[in-house]
Amino acid sequence: MDAAYASAQSPASSADSDLITSAADALSVLDFEPVAKAKLPPWHWAWLSTGGDAGETMRANREGFDRYQIRARRLVDISKVDTSIQLFGRTWETPIYMSPVGGHRTYNPEGELATARAAKAKKHLQVLSTVTTTSVEDVNAARGEPVWFQLYQRDDWGQTRELLKRVEAAGCPALVFTVDLLGGRNMEQFNRVMQRNRQQCVACHLNGQPLTDLRNRPMLNALKTPATPQPEIGSPTWDYVKRLKDTIGMKLLVKGIVTREDAELAIQNGVDGVYISNHGGRAENSLRPTIQCVPEVAAGVAGRAPILVDGGVRRGTDIFKALALGATAVGVGRPYMWGLASFGQQGVETVLDILRRELQLIMRQSGVTSTRNIGKNFIADRQI
Repeated sequence: MDAAYASAQSPASSADSDLITSAADALSVLDFEPVAKAKLPPWHWAWLSTGGDAGETMRANREGFDRYQIRARRLVDISKVDTSIQLFGRTWETPIYMSPVGGHRTYNPEGELATARAAKAKKHLQVLSTVTTTSVEDVNAARGEPVWFQLYQRDDWGQTRELLKRVEAAGCPALVFTVDLLGGRNMEQFNRVMQRNRQQCVACHLNGQPLTDLRNRPMLNALKTPATPQPEIGSPTWDYVKRLKDTIGMKLLVKGIVTREDAELAIQNGVDGVYISNHGGRAENSLRPTIQCVPEVAAGVAGRAPILVDGGVRRGTDIFKALALGATAVGVGRPYMWGLASFGQQGVETVLDILRRELQLIMRQSGVTSTRNIGKNFIADRQI
């Protein structure tokens, strides 16, 4: 993949002259997006950038933040600002974490090793995808400590259990079970690009099929066929969540919860954390932004578990709003991948730096000295 990736790069045109040429030149995380687009092969960019159907929910994720205004307080001593949070008994310097994104080597030859080193350098929580292009053991070594692991269940419970035991043996403290893709998805935009670039895609993927080519997915291609098959009957339900709880000693989060009802069921079924997500607008085309799901999920959780959320986060103000509405931690996905595709590890580090700096700025501007004090009293709902 690395050779094919390198050969696919095209020289910058005069139209690209306004693109930043180093990570240090970025003024916002959005500066990395056009650079990534210019550097990546078209099919790789399409997979990263497009959403389900025609991308309506992906856009809604971003636009959803515009619904909320920030109520700033004045004459508060803001000389010191504490951005730290508590998550499962551990203190993190920032509520910003790196959401699971598959196939980092699709965007940079160093892939997950570069993002893990950036997470280590900037002390951020990292969640690793099942479809990683680097093994969990190597990612943990680069990170300097075990990451969290995101789970796509297999069709055979024996393989799922094998995967779980490997991740647990690697020391991962938390498992993030993704449930927002169980109904499938329609990647119309990506498929249109694939139709036009299939010959080129053969250079990277077996038979030109990036979604079924698992040669570069070490967590999947190492799975053995069980001597006694245990095929799943039907799709996962809350009974499956109970089975996961009974199998692992890790903390268990369910990723894809967007309603109060399911938040309540998650707590009833022993989930340790609730993760609000619609897969970055790449799952169901509900047109419902994840930021607008936070208040009702928080009501369902009622303080009994941490709440994580991702989807459309691009600014420190977005992070502030999510915390004010009830989130414990806030994830970013595409922005750090733009940084990776643009400038490797340094790009990822700069994305994290910018978001942290912007969060600190809006906290000072709003008269908030600690993330613990960011509550609904700092939010005005424009819809009311």
